[in-house]
Amino acid sequence: MVSPVRVWLNRTYAENVFFMDQLRRNPADRAVEIHATHGDPDSPVLAAADTADLEPEGLSPGGYVEYALDQCARRGIDVFVPRLHQAAVVAHRAEFEAAGTALLAPPPEAVAVFQDKVIAYEAVRAVGVPVPPWWRVRTAQELVSAVEELEAQGHQACFKPASGAGGVGFRMITRDPFSLTHLSGFPSPSVPLRMVVEALRAAQEPVDWLVMPRLEQPEVSVDCLTGPDNRVRLAVGRTKNGRRRGFTLHERWLAPARRIAEVFGLHHLSNVQFRMYGDRPVLMDVNTRPAGGLHQLALCGINVPWAAVRLALGDDPGELTPPFLGQDYTVLSGPRPLRPVALPHQRADLPATPAPAPAPAPASASASASASASAKYPAATAPAVGPIAATAPDPAAGTPA
Repeated sequence: MVSPVRVWLNRTYAENVFFMDQLRRNPADRAVEIHATHGDPDSPVLAAADTADLEPEGLSPGGYVEYALDQCARRGIDVFVPRLHQAAVVAHRAEFEAAGTALLAPPPEAVAVFQDKVIAYEAVRAVGVPVPPWWRVRTAQELVSAVEELEAQGHQACFKPASGAGGVGFRMITRDPFSLTHLSGFPSPSVPLRMVVEALRAAQEPVDWLVMPRLEQPEVSVDCLTGPDNRVRLAVGRTKNGRRRGFTLHERWLAPARRIAEVFGLHHLSNVQFRMYGDRPVLMDVNTRPAGGLHQLALCGINVPWAAVRLALGDDPGELTPPFLGQDYTVLSGPRPLRPVALPHQRADLPATPAPAPAPAPASASASASASASAKYPAATAPAVGPIAATAPDPAAGTPA
């Protein structure tokens, strides 16, 4: 009997409940058991998992690696998909491999390039991928100078953190004064320049922002699956233009995404985002992790999460081409069950995976770290309850609320 594949997702996005659904509905009909951890007990990924733990707060990156090694040993994890502290985790890949866990993440060199958007823009421009004009600003005067230069060229200026993900901190600059117009509708990403300048001058420390022109739609996110040999196995673009979503295999989007994935070694799952600057696509962002919308490729007849797990386990799926491109669609919110009890939670019908027996050889540094972590993060107990009887929305229909 083939043993189940144990996959762990740490503090991931709510949309990855669909990633988990697709792993369970894999075309090989292989049993998959999913472990999830999060800092929010009401994250839907905890309810969707077979086993779940609340993550300890306040750990340093090094402390988190100890915690992660302990989770892998205790839960018998085959494949770990790290999001939180990804850079620290991948720097210890050998220790995870020694514990029997494959990391579904790029090597540390690739993660380091794309942690900082300025370094990323300089690096991809050097290999021939177009990027928008940008200014790195830390003070009010630098911000005003960048905005004035962009406006003189006919662009609306916007800014975002030099390091960050998920659109957090993105704002568009306006010259309009703050008025009741800003308070009469939904919150807007636009903010008056005067208010930003006042906030910067009142701050006790500099910021680290990237100022650039507002890029136009369509936005195209290219999901890539790349092997450890730096060869791309899959590249499909998801288009976004207002509410309308769709798919593309046009090389104007796929070719630069493939080049980035291959040149920088973005092994396993990555997401490369483009928008329009004038009449040409330019790079907007690169994510060294699975995109929240990756599950939408199911509309093209492919199960990308399962192909990625196969690749992580050394079972190369080969080059993947969608058998068709799904019709245009939109994304809606839908209900998803939550845990009715306090975490940690263990599903009643899933026995705990025993930790592997200790090796007789003298303890290595990684084994000592794992033993120390086990003492720091002992397995907590909670009442066992069965899964909630609820019908989840179609995983291709949209993201959870």
